[in-house]
Amino acid sequence: MPDTTAAPATAAQPFEFFPVTVTFPPLNDSELWAGIVSIGTQLHHVILLPGEFEDDWNAAMAWAKEQNGDLPSPLEQKLLIVNLKDQFKPEWYWSDEQHASDESSAWMQDFLNGFQLYFLKDYGYRARAVRRLPIQ
Repeated sequence: MPDTTAAPATAAQPFEFFPVTVTFPPLNDSELWAGIVSIGTQLHHVILLPGEFEDDWNAAMAWAKEQNGDLPSPLEQKLLIVNLKDQFKPEWYWSDEQHASDESSAWMQDFLNGFQLYFLKDYGYRARAVRRLPIQ
């Protein structure tokens, strides 16, 4: 199996990923490629956008949209902590996922120790935005 852990030499360099050949997407200034996740049956590139925000969950969700992105899912946050942990402060960051049985809470990622917990959405925590590109 080819090594898929190395950073791309150029944005257009393809590599083998399972049965699919993947080409790294072009990145805008200050964007960082975080890796690949499966959303349903579709593979997606996850790209970390520049900038950081701190406020409650609803404000963080709105801010991410203003950045032409979204807050990362809990799965994407695990990818970010593995591949781009140095891009985050060792603190808690909001995800895009509300708690299934408690609409007053949302999931968060601790970028110090790697824990994921849910907490009340009206508290202020950090946020980063990502964009997703489907792999054709």
